[in-house]
Amino acid sequence: QVQLVESGGGLVQPGGSLRLSCAASGRMSEINAAAWYRQAPGKQRELVAVIPRGLSTHYGGFVKGRFTISRDNVKNTVYLQMNSLKPEDTATYYCNIVTTDNRYWGQGTQVTVSS
Repeated sequence: QVQLVESGGGLVQPGGSLRLSCAASGRMSEINAAAWYRQAPGKQRELVAVIPRGLSTHYGGFVKGRFTISRDNVKNTVYLQMNSLKPEDTATYYCNIVTTDNRYWGQGTQVTVSS
C-alpha cells in the first residue's frame, strides 16, 4: 500500500519561509510526476507546483518566483520550498504523486501565514 507522508507545515509570519516534504513509501510504479496542490477554506483546490520526470517545473501563476519544487528520486521524496510567504498563502497543502498506473494524495499539511 502506497503512503504519502507530508511534513513541514505550520504557522509562520508574513515574509517567512517554510519547507514542505512529502515522502512516498510502499510498492508503486515509476513516478512520472510529483506536485503540490493547496486548498483554502471555501476555495477550490489549486495547483501550486509540479515537477515531471523530465524535471521541467511548472508553477501556479500566484507563485511568482517565491516557491521552488524539487524531488529526490532515490528517497522518493518531493519538496516545496516556500519563501516570502503571504497571508493569502494560508491553506492546506497536499502532495500528489502520479505513477504510470495510479495517482496518490497525501493527507495534507496546514500552512498558516499570520502575524
